[in-house]
Amino acid sequence: MTTSVLQRTHLNWLESESIHILREVAAECERPVLLFSGGKDSCVLLRLAEKAFRPGRFPFPLLHVDTGHNFPEVIAFRDARVSQLGETLLVRKVEDSIACGSVVLHRENDSRNAAQAITLLEAIDEFQFDACIGGARRDEEKARAKERICSFRDEFGQWDPKNQRPELWNLYNTQVHPGENIRVFPISNWTELDIWQYVAREQLALPSLYYSHVREVVRRKGLLAPVTPLTPAGEGETVERVSVRFRTVGDISCTCPVASMAATAVDIIAETAVATLTERGATRMDDQVSEASMERRKKLGYF
Repeated sequence: MTTSVLQRTHLNWLESESIHILREVAAECERPVLLFSGGKDSCVLLRLAEKAFRPGRFPFPLLHVDTGHNFPEVIAFRDARVSQLGETLLVRKVEDSIACGSVVLHRENDSRNAAQAITLLEAIDEFQFDACIGGARRDEEKARAKERICSFRDEFGQWDPKNQRPELWNLYNTQVHPGENIRVFPISNWTELDIWQYVAREQLALPSLYYSHVREVVRRKGLLAPVTPLTPAGEGETVERVSVRFRTVGDISCTCPVASMAATAVDIIAETAVATLTERGATRMDDQVSEASMERRKKLGYF
């Protein structure tokens, strides 16, 4: 069997599993929602939802928790993609949580990545969502590897990694009581390499930031920090113009690119196949604080 056939068979298996999960959640949950940020994983989720439910409309709206510190290219792509699909997009902003006092930052330019948890919980309460479908994958980070496909959250939106439901024989338990919800991860079993192989196979459009481009950066904490109005170069830092791409896109204040000349999905597949660091470990400043940082956030409601 040729390599291309093996790859196609592998991706077909992952695709079929994810479509099955999406259909199960749509059938069993009363008010599901799909989280869509414009990032590569949520773009893959949208394609899977298209295959699961087209030619009908999605049986759930889309939701983006906007930190207010997103790259403008990603927000523009998000809006264009939703318009193209003709689906409903709900946007809830961390700025509004700050205004009402539920989110308090030490400084205006602090990372708002963790603060998304509060805004997400407020949106879940506002719309009474019982299932939030997202693009997290187990290979991203150690805490994410502890999640089930249908990961239970209590009435406070909190996650207990020691109290998770068994998922034997691909049977998913979506039963929740009022106030509780589940976080659903249809692509949990995918890897970063799988994502890029699928992007290439499906010829999916993505924000331009994912591909090689020249950008001003400074070297900070062992990473290439982008120079932007929100994240200017600090005293004594040297601004360089480097060919980079983003492996993941998020809050500008904590998301860094990697040096790369990869201009196509095929180029990125070749780079990803030999990468030794996960995308979050290599590009997120706030995830480098400690190994337990993500788990602490998730226990408090972070996706």
